[in-house]
Amino acid sequence: MKIALIIPRNSTRTKKSFYEYDFFSKFLFSKRYFSYLLAIPTLVSLTPKEHEVRVFDENIEDIYYNWGADLAGISVRTSFAKRAYGIAREYRSRGVKTVLGGIHPSMCTEEALRYCDSVVVGEAEHVWHVLLDDAQNGRLKTVYKAEALADLTAFAPPDRTALSRDRYFSDVLQTTKGCPFHCEFCSVHAFDGTKIRNKTIEQVIEEIKTMHGARLKHKKKAVFFADDNIIANKKFARELFTALKPYNLKWSCQVSINVSKDDEILQLMKDSGCGSMLIGLESVSPENLSRMDKQVNLRHDYVEAINKIQSYGIRVDGSFIVGYDFESQSTLDELIAFIDETNMLMPVINILTPFPGTRLFERFTKEGRILHTDWDEYDTKNIVFSHPAMTSEELLEGYRRVIRHVYSFDSIYRKLRHYWDIDFWGPMNQDDPIKFKYRLLFAFRLCTMLFSPNLKRSRFILRILPKIFGPRVRISTILTLMAYNDYAYGE
Repeated sequence: MKIALIIPRNSTRTKKSFYEYDFFSKFLFSKRYFSYLLAIPTLVSLTPKEHEVRVFDENIEDIYYNWGADLAGISVRTSFAKRAYGIAREYRSRGVKTVLGGIHPSMCTEEALRYCDSVVVGEAEHVWHVLLDDAQNGRLKTVYKAEALADLTAFAPPDRTALSRDRYFSDVLQTTKGCPFHCEFCSVHAFDGTKIRNKTIEQVIEEIKTMHGARLKHKKKAVFFADDNIIANKKFARELFTALKPYNLKWSCQVSINVSKDDEILQLMKDSGCGSMLIGLESVSPENLSRMDKQVNLRHDYVEAINKIQSYGIRVDGSFIVGYDFESQSTLDELIAFIDETNMLMPVINILTPFPGTRLFERFTKEGRILHTDWDEYDTKNIVFSHPAMTSEELLEGYRRVIRHVYSFDSIYRKLRHYWDIDFWGPMNQDDPIKFKYRLLFAFRLCTMLFSPNLKRSRFILRILPKIFGPRVRISTILTLMAYNDYAYGE
């Protein structure tokens, strides 16, 4: 069979996600995206070689419907469920059998079945080969449900060969699945389970080698570890970081705040190439943290924890949720002050979104607080629920006030100066002609943007230009922050 595997675009045509990096693409004159969904290369690895597979990621390319697929598999998250349904409809109109999988169809199976021929509920490892055999023999069933969680040590690594990998800013790799926490807003424990499952260290290293080939030891590559909490199994984490050290990686990850209490792990992370970590701080309000059942955070002093982690030269990017039950204009002011106080360079700030499969969705449904289920609006940028103390307009304006302060050019420049002044990144190698050429091209591209209508951006560029060839300036960081500013003010 000819099998098309699809990643739908992560936003509508008019609404960009936080990681859309639209400014980045315009700056570089080519369409780029943060990274890919691991579900698709996982399906490629599970597909027998007798089948012909082609991957289409709408975030970087158009879908070629005329390729002649016999089967179309579409990975679906809630925020792009409607787009996935539209893709399935187009394939079905051409006589192609369609399969939807991922967290949204798993939680909303009856809904998904209205738009496709078959749904995979849960992880695909135990059912994909059965589905393909049934499809090939004309007996495709409507539902394939995984009866058990996959043993990560028993399957081949994700096959990324069908991806346009030069169009992504980062490779993505996952070493563990599962989360022991039960945060009300999160569906990870419902989909992946509460028990931590992990690959072997040998599997992870082999996957890294496969991703980056023979030049791995001679050239740093950016890798994002998509584990929900990379230190959930601390014994495994220590072994992993020790094994990563010889490979000269540049990597980032998601981790819980209690990493700040473990000096050994922090040192191992730094030594193995960790440059930044995303921590789900969620709120600076103790009442909101209690309401969302984020008990692990209540036991830590945020400022102390951030300072401790960053003393190892690892940047902390906090993830925050705006709109929980005890949110108010004063708590939003406190969030702004906290980000300023900690000089947090790239915080991720989202509007509370009750995704299907979460306890939050169940609670809001019982309380009659779900305003609608237009999944396009479930993108952490829109208000889809009623707040007990704020109107939707007030909450949305408060959110915009926060991101526009945090990602104003004045705020960005002040925080950059802070990191430069404390020599956070250390000296860069100025003898590398490739790096010099890259900086020269970056400076030239900035000059072309000086005479735009955006006077604040022009002023920022004028302040940045003299520092471009300095020994401690990271071009990728500046460019990413400019993209975030474009996002914040592009509402």
